[in-house]
Amino acid sequence: MATKSPETEVPEPPKSKKMLVIVAVLLVLGVALAGGWLYLSKQQADAMLDEDEEEEVAAVVEPSGPPTYLPLDNMVVNLADPGGERVAQIGITLEISSALELEKVKAYLPTIRSDVLLLVSQRTADELLSREGKEKLAADVQTAAARHFGKPEPAKDKKNAKGAGNGNPVRGVLFSSFIVQ
Repeated sequence: MATKSPETEVPEPPKSKKMLVIVAVLLVLGVALAGGWLYLSKQQADAMLDEDEEEEVAAVVEPSGPPTYLPLDNMVVNLADPGGERVAQIGITLEISSALELEKVKAYLPTIRSDVLLLVSQRTADELLSREGKEKLAADVQTAAARHFGKPEPAKDKKNAKGAGNGNPVRGVLFSSFIVQ
């Protein structure tokens, strides 16, 4: 008789199970290879971007000619020391990239001065008495000034530390007097 018995169909499920396992293993390997390739491609692209940024930093040209200096009025500020009896008298001069940028900075001078007062009032006398504390304050003042010109962060590397070419006309912060009492 031509009818098939159920026993003849039993050998086929193991073949389909084996085939399913093989396909699943190949699929997992394919996904792992694609993920590894994407990861390595991203690493290589990031390395190329870092090289491009280094070339751009090297291409930044310092403005020719002498810088322009804009002295701010001396400021007397209460410090954040316990007891509130310590004060600092600070004279700051801003180094501007060019005489053309001077008017742009003068327009923001009241807000820059206010930012400086807020920054100094958050410091303690011990912070301001160390060289590192003064350098950090100068960097913070430059960052605060950069906010007004569309650049919230100063350059992180030494080559571009003076703010040239990044849209910030304030290239440096100099202290003309610094007294902590």
